[in-house]
Amino acid sequence: MKYFNKTLIAVSVALVSTQTMASGFQLNSQSATGIGRAFAGEAVIADNASVLSRNPAAMALFDEKQLSMGLTYADLDVEVRDVYTNSNIGDIHYGHVPDAAEAKIIPNFFYVSPINDKFAYGVGVFSNFGTGTDTGELSQPKTILDGAAQIPSPFDLLGETEVTTIDFNLSASYRINEHFSVGAGVDIIYGLGTLTRSGELPLGTDGSYVPVDLVDVDANGIAFGGIVGAVYEINADHRFGLSYRFSPEFTADGTVNFNGIEYEEIVIPIPDIFQVAGFHQLTDTFALHYTAQLTTWGDFHEITVTDPDEAQLKQYAWDDSWLFSVGGTYTLNEDWTLRAGYMFDQGVVGEVSSISIPDSDRQWYTFGATYDVSNQTSIDFGIAFVRGEETQLTEHSAVLDAIGQQMPTLGDDLGTVHATTLSNATYYSIQYNYKF
Repeated sequence: MKYFNKTLIAVSVALVSTQTMASGFQLNSQSATGIGRAFAGEAVIADNASVLSRNPAAMALFDEKQLSMGLTYADLDVEVRDVYTNSNIGDIHYGHVPDAAEAKIIPNFFYVSPINDKFAYGVGVFSNFGTGTDTGELSQPKTILDGAAQIPSPFDLLGETEVTTIDFNLSASYRINEHFSVGAGVDIIYGLGTLTRSGELPLGTDGSYVPVDLVDVDANGIAFGGIVGAVYEINADHRFGLSYRFSPEFTADGTVNFNGIEYEEIVIPIPDIFQVAGFHQLTDTFALHYTAQLTTWGDFHEITVTDPDEAQLKQYAWDDSWLFSVGGTYTLNEDWTLRAGYMFDQGVVGEVSSISIPDSDRQWYTFGATYDVSNQTSIDFGIAFVRGEETQLTEHSAVLDAIGQQMPTLGDDLGTVHATTLSNATYYSIQYNYKF
């Protein structure tokens, strides 16, 4: 029992660090027009105020005030299949979760206002990062040896993980000449998250199983970042944009027990985002646009706790990831504009995988339309079919490792947990635009 108590401390540390990785999922849901064209050319098209989320310099392309606001409904389909571990008595299977993520509603708001021929400013509210999974239904002990014994589940790897960030942005742009414009902005990022990991362990006086809460965390905090960008216009029909978003180390207030010390803060690094985009009006009715985007997930190398002291919880081995998209816009008539796009979105998980982060490369197939209600008002629609890849992963469970050390007859590899994950999604988005 003493060994188990020591192990619980180590498990708690590994849990908090591992599951905070869920904040690593980047969202692409800032506008209905962006979803409809797979965010191709999003940093330079500037057909509504939502361009503020990608490139503040593109506000120089506006000659009148504009408001854009909308909602995206993300119908998530995350499946965790066949969670099992190897043992000397055969594979021990814990089951599967057919629906490990709930649908989300993601709002956005943007306002752009030119001051004169040179200056413009804008404000935006949107989200760049967020995730949510729940595999807690697999956290109960498993019966083995035809009912003669029980073994705990790897519940240090299972449970509820919910992370949300909200970005409040204030930006300004300056037109240097007829070809070149620059812009910059400040991000105020509010983040909140919930993390629970609980199950049962044989800690009773007679070896009976009793409930154990390894982690139960509600954390929130505020961080500051920024974005800079530029636009180069060859002419009215051909232009390029680029931007770089500087993301902060995010500090969340919470409670983490580590070696008997209660820490008050968790420090989470958030990656930077660099993107290049192009737009080309090839005919009176058809335009081609594209984007290449790099997210520096390689910066996500460790999670630390602070206050009263600083300690490293865990190191990571994530990779920088690229996103490539191409899209087209077709003007059908005076009332309707149609768009479509394709995106290849590279997964971020490298050597370290996680059941709670079912990540993989993703393919986006998107369609959208704009209906011009009047000269001032338009409504955008977008739909995206996001398809991931089936991924076989392994993850180490400290709970099962402790069981294996107490019961060596079960084998040396009991703590290695295997699973198959698949993540798909469908995004439905609508947006209202008004020109003043």
